[in-house]
Amino acid sequence: MTAGTAPAASSTQLAAWRPGVEVLLVLGFSLGRSAVYSILSIIEKSTRDVPLNQQTTTINNSVTPDRTWLDLAYQVAGIGFPLVAVAVALYLMRLSGDRAAIGYDLRRPWSDLGRGFGAAALIGVPGLAFYFAARELGINTNVAPANLAENWWTIPVLAGYAVMNGVLEEVVMLGFLLRRFDQMRWTPWVAIGVSAVIRGSYHLYQGYGGFVGNIVMGLVFGWLYRRWGRVLPLVVAHVLLDLVSFIGYSLLAPYTDWF
Repeated sequence: MTAGTAPAASSTQLAAWRPGVEVLLVLGFSLGRSAVYSILSIIEKSTRDVPLNQQTTTINNSVTPDRTWLDLAYQVAGIGFPLVAVAVALYLMRLSGDRAAIGYDLRRPWSDLGRGFGAAALIGVPGLAFYFAARELGINTNVAPANLAENWWTIPVLAGYAVMNGVLEEVVMLGFLLRRFDQMRWTPWVAIGVSAVIRGSYHLYQGYGGFVGNIVMGLVFGWLYRRWGRVLPLVVAHVLLDLVSFIGYSLLAPYTDWF
């Protein structure tokens, strides 16, 4: 080795650092970034003179409601770009030979579908009750989850957002994150707990009820993922929950005031 030249890092050293670096990178341009903005959002909302339960949080908004095709283009971009994080996570797991281990495939379609419906029912009904309770207690905003202008593409776009959310959150927060935490030698429940807290954090923009409710969802989904060894049923469950939330709200909100 010549003078002034640093020794090269061994492959073992690089491998030891790699899982943590990958976690930071993937979270840094996806759900981790969302968590930071969500924390800033709840600080802003909590410091207003208006109580949380008298504020409204809108999701899935039109950008240019007076220009239909441009608005559609914005919505398609909003669905497509977050999935880049999924592609990066799956690519990194493929490079390390971990992709098959998370159960994101179609080898067991009927089993995954059935488990997905079961998990959605397990979380959905108590989750809705908790949302209304949190709002009454003043710790959550009124959440309006579907605010697109009425167009022929409104329902398909809302369905697209539901699929995007389910794939993004469950592949990254369960499949990718828990796999990398395993490689970092974290104990299973510590890994599930950290993943659940991150999940809750990027829902803080809804209020403290959204934070707590999504932590519970993360703990339950993390436990189910460990038990089943497959992430696809949880993707199915998340998609179903968002389909009911987005499309149900879009169809019922004009006719009721209980949302």
